[in-house]
Amino acid sequence: MAEFLRLLRPSALLLLVLILLTGLAYPLLVTGLAQAVFSRQANGSLVEHQGAVIGSELVGQGFGQPQWFWGRPSATAPQAYNATASGGSNLAPSNAALRQAVEERARALRQAHPGASGPVPMDLVTASASGLDPHLSPAAAHFQVGRVAGARGLDPAQVAALVREHIEGRQWGVLGQPRVNVLKLNLALARRWPGQGDAHAAR
Repeated sequence: MAEFLRLLRPSALLLLVLILLTGLAYPLLVTGLAQAVFSRQANGSLVEHQGAVIGSELVGQGFGQPQWFWGRPSATAPQAYNATASGGSNLAPSNAALRQAVEERARALRQAHPGASGPVPMDLVTASASGLDPHLSPAAAHFQVGRVAGARGLDPAQVAALVREHIEGRQWGVLGQPRVNVLKLNLALARRWPGQGDAHAAR
């Protein structure tokens, strides 16, 4: 019993120290550094418009009206773009249901973009693994230029130029592919050509 008590004291002391270090000091240190160095990212990379938060740069959302650029399809449940239930469809490329969904999306996009040439970009007909991808490929954004310009009564060249302004390069020049953030692009539309609705009406 005496041996047990002798060993219990340093074990309990070590447990207490580890709890204080890993459960209190380390989280406070990391949180403090994040707030000091990357405050905007640590708080969700929120996007504001007219004094109100309308979304996050990191989370996709639905834009269904013709005057807005549409993002990738979402496979989250129980509804699309559900930020509390991130996830993909988990369907294999050979799955018949996925093939049918892709074909239906492609037909709908063709109908909505009769003047668009070339194949429908893959990211406009397939959901991402998270179901919440906030980005499109430049090709997918340019595919929609004619529809957006027509709905807003603008020259397609103006809208295409706006898309080019919002193409983000590879991270650190090497990671990923060039991309366009859909929410930021639509917000730029609302700011540059007001009177066509704003980012709130698009959700």
